[in-house]
Amino acid sequence: MILTITTTYRPATDLGFLLHKHPDKVQTFPLPFGHAHVFFPEADEDRCTAALLLDIDSLDIVRSKAQGRKMAGHYVNDRPYTISSFMAVAIAKVFGTALSGHCRAREALPDQAIPLQAHLSVLPSDEGEPLIRRIFEPLGYEVEVQKTLLDPAFAEWGEAPYYAVTLRAVISLHRLLNHLYVLIPVLDNDKHYYIADDEVAKLLQHGKGWLNSHPERETISWRYLKHNSRLTQTALSRMAYGSQAGSSPEEGPSHRPVPLREQRIQTVLDVLKASEVSRILDLGCGEGELLRHLIQEPVFNELVGVDVSLATLAKAKDRLHLDTLPERQSRRVKLWHGSLIYRDRRLEGFDAATVTEVIEHIEPALLPAFDRALFEFARPRVVIVTTPNREYNRLFESLGPDTLRHADHRFEWTRQQFTDWAEQAAAQFGYQVRIQGIGPEDPVLGSPTQMGVFQRK
Repeated sequence: MILTITTTYRPATDLGFLLHKHPDKVQTFPLPFGHAHVFFPEADEDRCTAALLLDIDSLDIVRSKAQGRKMAGHYVNDRPYTISSFMAVAIAKVFGTALSGHCRAREALPDQAIPLQAHLSVLPSDEGEPLIRRIFEPLGYEVEVQKTLLDPAFAEWGEAPYYAVTLRAVISLHRLLNHLYVLIPVLDNDKHYYIADDEVAKLLQHGKGWLNSHPERETISWRYLKHNSRLTQTALSRMAYGSQAGSSPEEGPSHRPVPLREQRIQTVLDVLKASEVSRILDLGCGEGELLRHLIQEPVFNELVGVDVSLATLAKAKDRLHLDTLPERQSRRVKLWHGSLIYRDRRLEGFDAATVTEVIEHIEPALLPAFDRALFEFARPRVVIVTTPNREYNRLFESLGPDTLRHADHRFEWTRQQFTDWAEQAAAQFGYQVRIQGIGPEDPVLGSPTQMGVFQRK
């Protein structure tokens, strides 16, 4: 994968001084996962472009996993061809001096805003173009996004979450590099290495001066820290209350800003615990986000994730580390391939089923089949369904009352529409249902997420 940075500042060749790289040379740097090459496709007084090209060894990164260092799960993977956390590591390694804002040869230049353009050739974004724009546009970038394929020969397989992204702004180089260092792994929503407490310090260091005021700071922190709720809480608390001497999060108010996803997961966990269930289905489990939290609760004896996508189940298996869990733990968790609109006898007899942020991905015409498969045939004692509240969308800067939150959503219900569906399903199949909101509540528009808890009569 390749990242290019271009400037038309005069003299444009000062970009070489800022990056501490000579425009007339091709330089190669060894990295734990391959090599980084720096070269300048163009360099004159009017325009200069620096390119950072990564050559990733797929075999080496899988061997590294076998040696206890997580990089990638399979020999065939997209890491050599996409801009991911490998690129963030390369930026820190190869452009470290520029990242920190130092330049001995041009001492005043690092803090100077100059016209810059960054082009990321193949950037993954699991939530598509809307997330890319929500992440970069508040930072003042003109953003150009184009859907791309790793290989056009596989176009018939359907759309893949890869985008060619160009960012333009008048900005200092070290600010641009810090944005890329943080936000590339955020968009990819993964990191090739295990994270620890020092990742919070990295986030706050490279997010200094911009992250605290970013409207998506909770999403950025949550994804940068690999969905680790403890580290995310720590980062958000430090941003909210400062980390200087004499001030600590514990001295501030008891409320902490928590990402909506984390609030949703915690609410579902609380309902499951209160319901005293032990065998749980996670229907439409995706990449295992909820399962990862359920595994940590010893009161749940059997956990089964079901999804229609084999590729997604493979990612869930990798992210849940099922191959390396102790045998006693791994016996508790199963991943099954299946559809939510057909009767599946394997799903019968469970205590509870969760359907979190899934129903809105089903075609409306197929909802009656979904209702029967879940409430009539699987028929768990407790069913938890969460879905977006469409009314709340107008409070998101990047959305509006007629815009859906995700490109794959087939619909989004208002509170009344969700209530009508839930009460009709409960009456038809012998359940009682209560409905509540999740997330900050607006007095007029309600909460961003709505949840129905069905209890079998």
